[in-house]
Amino acid sequence: MTYGRRTERRRIFRAFAALAGLLVGFFAVLLGPAAPASAHAALVASDPANGTIVPDAPNKVTLTFSESVQLLSGKIQVLAPDSSRADQGEPTVDGGTVTIPLRSGGGRGTYLVSYRVISADSHPVGGSITFSVGAASTPPSASVDETKVNPVVRALIPVGKYLGYAGLVLLVGPVLVLALLWPHRLSRRGPARLIWTGVGLVTLSTLMALWLQAPYSTGSTLFDVRVGDLRDVLGSTFGAVMLVRLGVICAAALLLRPLLRGRGNESKADLALLGVLGVAAIATWPLTGHPTASPVAGVSVVVDAIHLAAMAVWLGGLVMLVGFLLRQADERELGAILPIWSRWAATAVSALIVAGVVQALIEVSSLRGLVDSTYGQLILVKVGLAALVLGVAWWSRRLVRSKSAEAEPRGLRKIVAIELAITAVILGVTSALVQISPPRTAEAASSADTTTTVTKTLTDAKMAVQIDVFPAQVGNNSIHLYAFTPDNKPLTVVEWKATAALPAKNIEPIEIPLLRITDFHAVGDIALPAAGEWTFKITARTSDIDQSTLTTTATIK
Repeated sequence: MTYGRRTERRRIFRAFAALAGLLVGFFAVLLGPAAPASAHAALVASDPANGTIVPDAPNKVTLTFSESVQLLSGKIQVLAPDSSRADQGEPTVDGGTVTIPLRSGGGRGTYLVSYRVISADSHPVGGSITFSVGAASTPPSASVDETKVNPVVRALIPVGKYLGYAGLVLLVGPVLVLALLWPHRLSRRGPARLIWTGVGLVTLSTLMALWLQAPYSTGSTLFDVRVGDLRDVLGSTFGAVMLVRLGVICAAALLLRPLLRGRGNESKADLALLGVLGVAAIATWPLTGHPTASPVAGVSVVVDAIHLAAMAVWLGGLVMLVGFLLRQADERELGAILPIWSRWAATAVSALIVAGVVQALIEVSSLRGLVDSTYGQLILVKVGLAALVLGVAWWSRRLVRSKSAEAEPRGLRKIVAIELAITAVILGVTSALVQISPPRTAEAASSADTTTTVTKTLTDAKMAVQIDVFPAQVGNNSIHLYAFTPDNKPLTVVEWKATAALPAKNIEPIEIPLLRITDFHAVGDIALPAAGEWTFKITARTSDIDQSTLTTTATIK
């Protein structure tokens, strides 16, 4: 009786340990960091550039992103200085370039461009830029915040991904073990329940993803979802991939029934088709994540699929071992099963390591990104946990090779239970990772060609002169001069003169050759030989007797 109680306590302890690992992984998902909008694309350029002043109102605004994007209905607008809509018609997209047509006759002052689009990895990207026509003014206020994501929606998305990963583990590995390693004398009822649980979790995760994508894309709340929003999701690349996953799962469920019943009527063709469906299902994960936006998308998708498949085979096989085989199989059966499984596990772990290294090299792209970014730090946590699991796996493999696990499987069961508890946390970290921008995205944003133009407006009682210096760096620079009346109307200039000097380094004024291309606009080029605070002196003559001389400074880097 005492031995029976001890055995029961051990089972309860092992179950508690596994449950604790799952809960820790679950809360790692809930509490893991996530950017406010989880933007995985970056606005790298715009025309007109952010913060610049142009002489005439443009007929369109162009936004260029670091990766291809999809439009959201009604989520792009341009507001004129008086807060009226300056855009007209529907914006268009070509890869990563969005073009917004503008109505003619826009007034002078500052315009606000707000946008929200879907990046290639299915995450929303929102923000705003401003530009001015003629002269800057108080910018209009946007009616909505295009960068927000509902906190409940943001928390539920990684939870759904975690459930999907768990379902994949309970589906792929157990099916493989049941088809190729399962002793005929053992009942398949327990593994069947496990596999159907995996099918249910993957299905639930997919349906959650489809529903959550609507408020995630639009920035609305969990239940503030319109039929049109769901239709937009289903019509997107993300929705198409999710529907393919659902179709694959339904087809796999039909083919699984003979295998789970164990009547020996499953055909090799059915098993081969199950393998094909398994590959197709696994491929749907990278097709809606970071790999699709990678600089080498084809490589990233394949590597990520290999990573997921190896994870599902390894962890799913461990679940079958600790849950059934090490409890129910006899010494002779374990003697045949464990060496084969050991080779499978070694292959799966090798694939995990290689694929993980390749993924990290692509997404992190630099040692600094690995240390300084949240994404890189979570990668390091994941590597540390993986090293711990590998140490435990090495010990279990040693037991298998020594044959002691076949005669006394309880020790191996404990080791495998520890592996599963740690890997449950790894799944949680992985689920959090997919919601965080990789360092390559941050680098794209930091190197964005927003503008390096220095713009200054100089005024006196007679006129206002705007000077643009581009790129405001040592070497050749372009100079643009615009003249306006005090009430911001174009002013005809008969003759322009300009010089540039750097007193701090004893560089005397250098004359800037200018070409008058319109009545109020002149351009010129000058080579600035050194960095520093340059002094620009501009003289604008408007008649035989009227002229103004204005001076400003600009930092040249």
